Amino acid sequence: MQAVLILAHKNVDQVISLSNLLKKRFLVLVHFDTRLSLTDQDKEKLQKNDIDYISEVEVHWGSWSIAQAAISLMKKALENSKVKYLHVISGQDWPVADLSKVYNFYENNDKIYMEYNRSKDVKKSGESVILWQKYYFNYDRINRRSGFGKFYHRFLLAAQTILRINKFKKYNIELEIYNGPNWVDMPRDAVEYCLGYLEAHPELLKVFQTGCFSDEFWMQTILVNSPKYKERIVKDNHRYINWKKQNGSYPAVLDERNFESITKSGCHFGRKFDWKYSEKLIDRLNEKYAE
Repeated sequence: MQAVLILAHKNVDQVISLSNLLKKRFLVLVHFDTRLSLTDQDKEKLQKNDIDYISEVEVHWGSWSIAQAAISLMKKALENSKVKYLHVISGQDWPVADLSKVYNFYENNDKIYMEYNRSKDVKKSGESVILWQKYYFNYDRINRRSGFGKFYHRFLLAAQTILRINKFKKYNIELEIYNGPNWVDMPRDAVEYCLGYLEAHPELLKVFQTGCFSDEFWMQTILVNSPKYKERIVKDNHRYINWKKQNGSYPAVLDERNFESITKSGCHFGRKFDWKYSEKLIDRLNEKYAE
């Protein structure tokens, strides 16, 4: 059995449709951001559609809370001993290939499909991303996306550079730090190893909990530093993402214009989808890959 773990923060009806589609082949578990504040009507729809969900974590962009929500779903999935493979997607994802082919690709597969880079070598928006874990951030309390949040981020970087803050030294972290997208596909033993490693190394957990965008660091850092698991990593997560601004979003919210490139991509899931712009595209994909 394979489980799809969905991290959702909006569009309950779209998440229900996504879940119902995926349930044809997969066990589906959903985490709804507590800030979504599911209404009684939402809960009734979820129950009526037999959607297995939790809503435990208040998720904030840029904070550890995204990883915390994923971990909650992982632990819940692992309670089922039949689950042998896990996929992490967002509530704005959609399958972009035949579900049976996707399922069969991962069945009896011990590979880890995860993109990663050494953080020392990566810069985003002119910043060395290693600083996002070396320094302290508290984006569970500060809105990183707000005007103040952007100024606050620059202030934290400058102040901690002057003060020579180094969490790695404080917590005796000797691991090489790696990062990449948090959308991964992993066999059960790799997920168990990640969770067990965090539990056994509270100092590393503390680094991630006080870091920035740590959901993009924790699995990569743990697995790539393990010779046993690193050799099983394939640096391809089979996700279609259009890194252009479209429909007011970067990366793009996909629409019918992207249909041909999606179907030729060989990917398994795509993002971002939003019914406001993506309904016709979703209909075409569903029609093409209907079972």
